[in-house]
Amino acid sequence: MSFQDLSLAEQLTVARRGTAYFAQRLAELTDEQLYEPTALDGWSRAHLVAHVGYNAAALCRLMDWAASGVQTPMYASAEQRGREIAEGATLSAAALRNLFDHTVARLDEKWRNLPASAWDAQVRTAQGRLVPVSETAWMRTREVWIHAVDLGNGGRFGDFPDVVLDSLLTDIVGMWQKKDLGAGLMLEVDGRAPIAVQPDSTVSEKIGGSLASLVRWAAGRGAVGVSAGGEVPEPPRWL
Repeated sequence: MSFQDLSLAEQLTVARRGTAYFAQRLAELTDEQLYEPTALDGWSRAHLVAHVGYNAAALCRLMDWAASGVQTPMYASAEQRGREIAEGATLSAAALRNLFDHTVARLDEKWRNLPASAWDAQVRTAQGRLVPVSETAWMRTREVWIHAVDLGNGGRFGDFPDVVLDSLLTDIVGMWQKKDLGAGLMLEVDGRAPIAVQPDSTVSEKIGGSLASLVRWAAGRGAVGVSAGGEVPEPPRWL
């Protein structure tokens, strides 16, 4: 089952579960640990928390767009988004925690109060895609579950609901295909039919493992629990 097969109420529940999972990981960090580096190039945990907080604020703007019909883009520009995160990473620990809590509450309030008739309204993502505003549930789900792992204090892909893992793998493989990446790559998820990333290419590399391990590898978060014919290669770039 994919995320899109769920009802809207179920989708929002999964997003809220992911938010709670991120919040738990965040609460377990000391203020000092917030400024330690992560595995994401050039980002501390403070950058990550600022990003997740400002992402919620950006999704609020899409919700406002759907509610009012007035175009309110997620970000004025890519530069503005980057500047916002960089400046957010300099906030005090208390301010960062408040940013996360406040923007989470705002987004949840907008999800609760959007009229049923507005959920199909078309809005534009930061990448320029036109999508129904209901897509914000998946956009947020992806952010909070993956970045909870990126905090580096105990989050695991193995904790994700299967519907999130399945949908992440579909997204990642779809992006590789769109970018014409991954020729010759075959993914072998335990207990499932293999997935040829580029079906018309000759298979030259097989990567196998559990669903959680393969999604972790495909998302660029390490090769723990996956196997290949030799050394496990780096995955194609996803985002």
